[in-house]
Amino acid sequence: MSGEVVNLRRFRKAKSRAGKDEQAAENRRRHGLTKTQREVEQAQRTQADRHIEGHRREPDDT
Repeated sequence: MSGEVVNLRRFRKAKSRAGKDEQAAENRRRHGLTKTQREVEQAQRTQADRHIEGHRREPDDT
């Protein structure tokens, strides 16, 4: 009837770490972008800003 002795504190911490690792992997998959994707998004934002600035009624003379 002698089973393996398990340290419950270590078990809980290991389980918690595993859950956090899974969540981190999911977040990286969902929100992570490659360098090329970031550059494309930045170029699109810059182009949109230029487009909006080109349609101002009064130029900004600051």
